[in-house]
Amino acid sequence: MDKLKRVLTGRDEVDDEERGFVAQALDSSSLSWSTRVQGFCACFLIGLVLAILGTIVLALGGSIKTFGVLYTFGNITAIASTCFLMGPMAQFQKMFATTRLVATIVMLASLVLTLCSAFWWNKAMLALIFVVIQFLAMSWYSISYIPYARDAVTKCCGSII
Repeated sequence: MDKLKRVLTGRDEVDDEERGFVAQALDSSSLSWSTRVQGFCACFLIGLVLAILGTIVLALGGSIKTFGVLYTFGNITAIASTCFLMGPMAQFQKMFATTRLVATIVMLASLVLTLCSAFWWNKAMLALIFVVIQFLAMSWYSISYIPYARDAVTKCCGSII
């Protein structure tokens, strides 16, 4: 498996002594691929459980405020889960790439505004509106990672309208 990773990442086999101390230290301190996948799965599942729990609370007659908070923290956790796979810096660079910039800004703004409307402004309906915007922005952001998915969704929505 390590040999396959070296080939795919473009690393040639080099003796540890030739690579230097800093390179060895960086490689030894990084997470293994299986640990990254486990971290991603755990973090993503926690986010999914929080979002589903928020939906269940709302369905059982709980407050919209509780739903908005649980759903928002679920989305934040789900977004953070991808940091395990590609690293935080690569994640931020991809989030703010020109193809995802608008979706990222709308998504992050709706996350913040949902929490503000739930905690500081005490406006439950406003929190619900921001949750809907959050869902749409998160969906648009997520499909930006699938080639030609945005074009397909745009054409489908255009044909419906």
